[in-house]
This record gives sequence, structure tokens and C-alpha cells, in this order.
Amino acid sequence: MAGAVIDAIVIGRNEGARLIACLRALRGQVRRLVYVDSGSSDGSAEAARRLGADVVALDMSLAFTAARARNAGLAELDAPEFVQFVDGDCEVQPGWFEAALAGFAAHPAAVVICGRRRERFPEASIYNGLADREWDTGVGQALACGGDALMRFQAVQAVGGYDADMIAGEEPELCLRLRRAGGEIWRIDAEMTLHDAALLRFAQWWRRSVRAGYAFAEGAARYGASAERHWVLEVRRAILWGMVLPLTVIGAGLLHPLAWVLALIYPLQVLRLARRSGLVWGFFSVVGKFAEAVGVISYWINRARGRRRGLIEYK
Repeated sequence: MAGAVIDAIVIGRNEGARLIACLRALRGQVRRLVYVDSGSSDGSAEAARRLGADVVALDMSLAFTAARARNAGLAELDAPEFVQFVDGDCEVQPGWFEAALAGFAAHPAAVVICGRRRERFPEASIYNGLADREWDTGVGQALACGGDALMRFQAVQAVGGYDADMIAGEEPELCLRLRRAGGEIWRIDAEMTLHDAALLRFAQWWRRSVRAGYAFAEGAARYGASAERHWVLEVRRAILWGMVLPLTVIGAGLLHPLAWVLALIYPLQVLRLARRSGLVWGFFSVVGKFAEAVGVISYWINRARGRRRGLIEYK
């Protein structure tokens, strides 16, 4: 696919040196570089202009979502063949575009190609390490991608771009609509981006998990009744492990002291998961279900009240 036209859209807010590294990695790799700034106060917009990016200042009087920022970037483009979406805390790796274009050539029905996102500092904290493990999904045809991916511009435009109302989970939702339109999502065995999650505290990891639960609930509310059963299983797991089982254990324990033995189901689940991915992953996978349940319930409450929740930020 020599001669393919690729533009890039970077979104960010107060990313500082991370944004500089992100933009520098893209210079000379794409025809046009668009940076969508979401109210930065650290000079990000000016730095991006110095690096040759076209800067779009998002109207922050409206509710912010990453999806709205990406759509603002799409609106600036002049029909490239491909568009690379990158978060401002990520750095595209050398050789990625060649590998991704080869992926499109190998899979003619593909509309999205993504690769391996890695954490820049997985050793900085347990939580960074967990994020690095999370990014390591299987290679092959997939249901969804993350925030970094190379996409066919016309395919994204044909389904209306991102859903700007979603505060999380916007990429899987877009991929669902792309698949419904006949496109395929592929993850290839290639280094794609370095990411700096900067997850250094338990509270950050917890809020990130709450956001995941919220996204699961919204996705299931929109598409759970369809053939895809989008995120129905994830919601059920969160509610079962994060709400139903603990309430059952507490209720039974209050009725009879011996019933507290039911609480052993949690360490047993940790050990079961640890057999596949290690003790740390098993422990936090179980604890994370409590945070995800909070997110699910938060979505349900807001929906019942007819209210729209703002971002759940962890940085």
C-alpha cells in the first residue's frame, strides 16, 4: 500500500513532555498532524504549533468527552485514506505505519488495525504493570480497539464517527458500528505505541475501574439486547462479584456465624485467576469488580434520574 495517505489526530490536555514526545514521533510519518486541545493550561497548544501540528481548541463550555475531541479532529481532515488516532500520552513506535499498512493489505475487509500498546514505565507501580498486562490482548480479528489505532477514514465517516456523548468506552462502541457495517477489526503482532498511564496510587486505579464499570453499563444499555450482547457479561460479572455476592455473604453471616465461611469464595477466585495470570493480576481482578459495580450502579442511577454524568478522571 505504498503511497497511502495517512493523517493523524492527537487529543490531549496538559500532557506536557508526553505530548511533545507524541508529536515528535509522528512528524514526517503522516501527511497532516492535527492536535485537539481540551483546555490545557501548560502551553500544550503553543508547543504543538511549534512542532507543525494544526491545533484545534475544543469548546470547553460544552461537556467534554474524548469522543467529541476525536470528532473535532476528524472534521479538520480532507479525506485521507487512513487516520491514526493517538492519545497525547502515547508515542507511536518506529515501524508501526509500515506494519499497519501491511495489515490492511493482508486483510482487505479491515477498517481498523491496532497493535501492541505498552506502558512506558510498567515497573513504576503495581497499577502501571496491571495496565500493561491489560493492553496485551490476543492477536487476530477482534471486537474492538483502544484509543490508539489506524482506521480507514471513509469507513469511520460512513458510520458517523465517534458517539460524542459517551464518557468512556467510545472505541468499542465505534467498532461495533463499524462491524455492523461490514468492516473488520484486526490486532496485529506489531509494536504500536508507548503509553504513560501514570497510575501511581490505588485511588487512581480504583477510579479507572469505576469508569470501566460505567462504560460496561452504558454499552450494555445501548446494545445488550442486540445480537452482539455488547458488554452484558461484563456487567453481570461486576454486579455478581461486586454487589450480589458480598450482600449475600453479609446477610447470611448476620443470620448465622458459620455462614461467614462463604466469604472464602473471594480468595478462592483470586487463586483461580492467579493460575492463569499471576497472583497480583488475580487479586486486583477480583477487587476491581467492586469498583466496576460502583460504576455500573452510578450509570443506572444517572439514567433513572435522566442525568448525564461528567468524566470520571483518574489523572
